[in-house]
Amino acid sequence: MKIRSLVTLCLAAFAFAAAQAAVDANKASQAELETVKGIGPGLSAKILDARKAGAFKDWGDLVDRVGGIGPGNAARFSQNGLTVNAAAYTAAAAPATAQQPQPKAAKAGSKAADAAPAARP
Repeated sequence: MKIRSLVTLCLAAFAFAAAQAAVDANKASQAELETVKGIGPGLSAKILDARKAGAFKDWGDLVDRVGGIGPGNAARFSQNGLTVNAAAYTAAAAPATAQQPQPKAAKAGSKAADAAPAARP
């Protein structure tokens, strides 16, 4: 009886590991992409459309080219089994092209510029 339980436990562990197998964004079919938690038909179609232009070089390339995938989603999808060229997402893999918003300078004649006290002679 103990051997049967041990064999059953081993088979269950193997099945669980197989279910958690990595899905590579450069090789997966639409159905395979949709096995990753959080990726549905719409997003998998976007990934496949972007892939038609060429394989994704890395996670940063995937984030740049696929609308709907930002650093947060990339991290979540990676935790759920998605890879790019067999690599998991890391913060260092974030796209280098992401630009930080720049503060706008006050225009001459704007309320902010007009609100400044005038210099006294």
